[in-house]
Amino acid sequence: MTDDEARLAWLRLARSDGIGPVTFARLIEAYGTPQRALSAIPELARKGGRRTPLRLPPAGDATRELDAATKLGARLLIWDDQDFPPLLRAVDPAPPLIYALGNVEMLSRRAVAIVGARNASAGGRKLAEDIAAGLGTAGVFIVSGLARGIDTAAHIGAAATGTAAVLAGGVDNVYPPENAKLHARIAAEGVIVSEMPPGTTPQAQHFPRRNRIISGLALGTVVVEAAIGSGSLITARYAVEQNREVFAVPGSPIDPRSRGCNDLIRQGAMLTESADDVLNTLAAMPHTFREPERPAFVPPREDTIDAARPIVLELLGPTPVAIDELIRRSALPAAAVMSILLELELAGRLHRSAGQLVALL
Repeated sequence: MTDDEARLAWLRLARSDGIGPVTFARLIEAYGTPQRALSAIPELARKGGRRTPLRLPPAGDATRELDAATKLGARLLIWDDQDFPPLLRAVDPAPPLIYALGNVEMLSRRAVAIVGARNASAGGRKLAEDIAAGLGTAGVFIVSGLARGIDTAAHIGAAATGTAAVLAGGVDNVYPPENAKLHARIAAEGVIVSEMPPGTTPQAQHFPRRNRIISGLALGTVVVEAAIGSGSLITARYAVEQNREVFAVPGSPIDPRSRGCNDLIRQGAMLTESADDVLNTLAAMPHTFREPERPAFVPPREDTIDAARPIVLELLGPTPVAIDELIRRSALPAAAVMSILLELELAGRLHRSAGQLVALL
């Protein structure tokens, strides 16, 4: 296969129904190439109990998506590309792909994310802008989500030194509309990033995936004003899971917009009042992270999986269980358990949650 054909297969696999970053990584581990994975998926889903065929996007769909990105001037980046952001590649599992519109080389710079409330106070916005400007002057690249409030302030503060806007929709989707000029400036002088196809309108379910990329591109995440349960706290949680630093600006206990930050500090986040607080912590941190190992995984023999399947199904239920516990309780080879979980996930019968937990649907 040519390189172009391989990239199309990669894109088709990433866009297949029910295949998120974890399943994508497991398929690549098991089959080595997206082409082999695409060929194996229908039978895996059938064995997992799927009654209707799993939709695999035709090559024409992938070609049209790539053509649309090319017309915009956006680049498709996958794990094997030299320009795929090294910090994001170290996330386990990394997003299968991203689109980048603008200066792609900026994504390899030392970076910090700044996120916070959309309904931010004037003081919070000024502080976010000042922190972003101070970090930018010190050579730190700023990542945020182009949302109203703190995100917008962070991008404005870092516009002169470099910033990345990670979107929940396509790289060409301007949201919110009032940030059209800022979106255009970042595309021209910084970089716009998205995991979604060009032309995609953001949906609620896209934002957690976008938040995971925001934290994954950065050495640490600064939270400025965040209510309990806000999306900014989701980004902070992802940063912790990715072994990155979390910084939080304290606020008044009577302001709901500060409760999330104050709670982060109680949980161990670095109390932050200025860019210097962030820089002092960064000075002691590694600037790179080890990439997750993606070993060649040889699925067990069919008779081994057939014998193990009822044992795994009996141990699974609606209550999440750790995969390691499942392997221990079943006394089965890890490869057999992982193969069966992959079948169930492709069949739409398995839910994965944080902490390597799985539950039967």
